[in-house]
Amino acid sequence: MKILQIIPSISLIYGGPSQMVLGLAPALVREGVEVTIITTDSNGDSGQKPLDVPLNHPVKQNGYEIIYFRCAPFRRYKFSLGLLQWLKLHAHEYDIAHIHALFSPVSSAAAAVCRQQKLPYILRPLGTLDPADLRKKKLFKQLYVAILERSNLAGAAAIHFTSEQEAKVSARFGVSTRDLVIPLGVIPPVEERGEVRSQLGIPGDIPLVLFMSRIDPKKGLNLLIPALERLLATGYNFHFVLAGTNPQDPIYEQKIKSLIENSLLRSHTTITGFVRGELKASLTQAADLFVLPSYYENFGIAVAEAMVAGVPVVISDQVHICQQVLDSESGWVGTTDVQSLVGLLQKALENPDECQRRGLNAQKYALQHFSWSAIAHQTIQAYNQIIAGEK
Repeated sequence: MKILQIIPSISLIYGGPSQMVLGLAPALVREGVEVTIITTDSNGDSGQKPLDVPLNHPVKQNGYEIIYFRCAPFRRYKFSLGLLQWLKLHAHEYDIAHIHALFSPVSSAAAAVCRQQKLPYILRPLGTLDPADLRKKKLFKQLYVAILERSNLAGAAAIHFTSEQEAKVSARFGVSTRDLVIPLGVIPPVEERGEVRSQLGIPGDIPLVLFMSRIDPKKGLNLLIPALERLLATGYNFHFVLAGTNPQDPIYEQKIKSLIENSLLRSHTTITGFVRGELKASLTQAADLFVLPSYYENFGIAVAEAMVAGVPVVISDQVHICQQVLDSESGWVGTTDVQSLVGLLQKALENPDECQRRGLNAQKYALQHFSWSAIAHQTIQAYNQIIAGEK
């Protein structure tokens, strides 16, 4: 089986979507599948240098290959004519394409090329069909749907959702394409606790509360910051780590940093910026509590990563793996308001033994349900069914 993965960028600066493709590809290879990723060299949308990679020919990595194409100058939209030309020439060499992103010009055009070349494809919307996301740039998206995305959805072999809740709430625009619900995977961390607290100047004897995600309005930082301020004002002791960036909206990122720097939190907070590799693993494992009070989240890969590291989570009921967190007692789930978040954080900070118990539950659940091996098996089964149906 030869599979084509298509994604606007696999730079880790874009977070979950890139992580997913870079996790799925080697897992599929281990099951005997041939995988090619086609993508652009985009590495941020606000003047950052593109990825330093060879262009237009395969780069071998972990058993699969990646072909990078030059991103058009207006990098926010990650368009590449070279990628589409290559796809038109080579689509017939593959059994199925897995396209990651909607409302992205290169993904939308790639779906059209796949239809033209009679290559079956799966679309993964990355939460963009959530009504909350569709309200952003509403008129533009309505036009985009009418011109491109309704046809792409109708022509897809399946729509890949990462949770039952994402599938349930997603708009379909009158299209009845098959749902495919397969969660995202996480890689169990190697023990990396080390000296990360001392490296970052964080006291070793107080709880470390971690936010590690894209710094974006949908992530609920406007709830988390006042909740943490209220806890400090009432005598709770903790250290907050804000880890993340936003290459698409640096103005909002700076606004959040300024908010912290001008608040009670300043002397109780470490702002790391974007983290990856050993530092990311060490920081996750050093955390006593992971917090993500998002307004909507189609899966929540950062939550799953915290869980597999044995860290209990505090999340909103709009993070779509919230039911799994509740059922497995892997943390606490509340609503998207400050008072609810304050109450959950109080429960966690006041009960370190309960935190430890829920952290162990989280790790057990994540290892069982979010392993890349299990997810690769589900994905291959779906690929086989679609390919068989096309013949």
